[in-house]
Amino acid sequence: QVQLVESGGGLVQAGGSLRLSCAASERTFSSFSMGWFRQAPGKERDVVAAITGSGGLTYYTDSVKGRFTISRDNAKNTVYLQMNSLKPEDTAVYYCAADAQRRTSYSRSASAYAYWGQGTQVTVSS
Repeated sequence: QVQLVESGGGLVQAGGSLRLSCAASERTFSSFSMGWFRQAPGKERDVVAAITGSGGLTYYTDSVKGRFTISRDNAKNTVYLQMNSLKPEDTAVYYCAADAQRRTSYSRSASAYAYWGQGTQVTVSS
């Protein structure tokens, strides 16, 4: 069982920055592709970014390209989401997720990820 613990959410003004962290309990962390998802009230949980096990391939949804950066430190079993130039529409609960079935590729579908963190609230005020 992989346990994921997110941190780093909070309240920030539009144009500000936050860095989310997700620490994993699993020593084979580098074998998993990882994703960040977000869910706003009344909306579905959508992918924000994803990264392969080595960190060599990344994906970003169009709305965050050029503003967000996903990265990972396999020595620390941690994946990060650096969020810059935040907008009110980025407000959501952010979740990290682990896909134990993929190492050299990633999925954009929430159903592919078996393990989820508890979520962290990000609120961007205008």
